[in-house]
Amino acid sequence: MLTIPGLCWLCRMPLACPAWGICSRCTAAMPVAPPCCPCCGLPAMWTASPCGRCLQNPPSWDRLLFVTDYRPPLSKLVHRLKFEGATALAPAMARLILLKVLESRRQENVFRPDTIVSVPLHSRRAWRRGYNQSALLAIPLARWLNCEYQPTAIRRVRPTATQHQLTAKQRRGNLKGAFRVDIPLAGRHMVIVDDVVTTGSTVAEIARLLKKQGAATIQVWCLCRTL
Repeated sequence: MLTIPGLCWLCRMPLACPAWGICSRCTAAMPVAPPCCPCCGLPAMWTASPCGRCLQNPPSWDRLLFVTDYRPPLSKLVHRLKFEGATALAPAMARLILLKVLESRRQENVFRPDTIVSVPLHSRRAWRRGYNQSALLAIPLARWLNCEYQPTAIRRVRPTATQHQLTAKQRRGNLKGAFRVDIPLAGRHMVIVDDVVTTGSTVAEIARLLKKQGAATIQVWCLCRTL
């Protein structure tokens, strides 16, 4: 019997390597974000050093890396992964992050972390959804990069309102006291994995707690950054 080849999630053409999920042509055709600050990930004149915003008010993390800004086709795949139960998408989307990491390691100061963590869901929301999409991205990344993944390092101890319904100011207040770090991190180089970074309030609160626990450096890796 002939095996049925895997199809690209975007163009639906057969894949030479089914595990990739997204073909090389569609990967190369992903929209390219404008020049962005390597720290906050927002548009900036220079990409080799922090922008004026970060120099005046540095974020809690050291570097933010993303595949592209939040627009089709990747935004549609993120929606399917997050809200439509398309968990089979996760390895293909994690591979997009990996390719961006490998590309950036050749050009910029992006290094392999000691430990990868994912943005947690509250237990009630995780039970309703059945999975944590950020964890599904983080697990293969840790395996491919041969570094530690800590699924229980960060816990969401307080349920919060859905972030995308709130303003930036409301998002910051919504997350106060929502997370807890349960492991010692002194001297560790950390990566926080999320699907989308919008205002950065969630990863900022987690990064603040990681720094408080002694993390040496913190990078944020995500699929999309809202610009």
